Amino acid sequence: MTNKAAPFDDLDRKIVTALIDNSRASFAEIGAAIGLSSTAVKRRVDRMRENNVITGFTATVRPAALGWLTEAYVEVYCDGAAPPRRLAEVVRNHPEIAAAMTVTGGADALLHVRAKDVEHFEEVLERIRAEPFIRKTISYMVLSHLLPDSPEAGAGQFSGDSAP
Repeated sequence: MTNKAAPFDDLDRKIVTALIDNSRASFAEIGAAIGLSSTAVKRRVDRMRENNVITGFTATVRPAALGWLTEAYVEVYCDGAAPPRRLAEVVRNHPEIAAAMTVTGGADALLHVRAKDVEHFEEVLERIRAEPFIRKTISYMVLSHLLPDSPEAGAGQFSGDSAP
């Protein structure tokens, strides 16, 4: 007997959308919004978790509330062909790196860096550049977010807080 995953349908999409909007919503609240019982919603969520459609639930925190006021994207250029595994080891050692990925184009990787201020960012950049296989970096400081509700912008701000 094979363990064939059930198809992902429109109701599943509605459930996922509701959970993305508010991962703390109850199954009853989601069910009322999309026309299912809470039991049916729970069954579908359980199935999507088992099939790795839903991989977890998280809180989104506004970086500025944690003191991370400076943000940049850094293109990383390596000598030779640095394996992604080696790049992953390096970026894991820098808690200021919020996201990292290998990319097409001239750069080998793109890093999303958050820091307390420009001096802290410069220190992080120097640590990255100190890796023996890093040939050069090109940095782009973030001035403002054009999509302020995106996760990259730190959407899910604390209510009542008007800090930048």
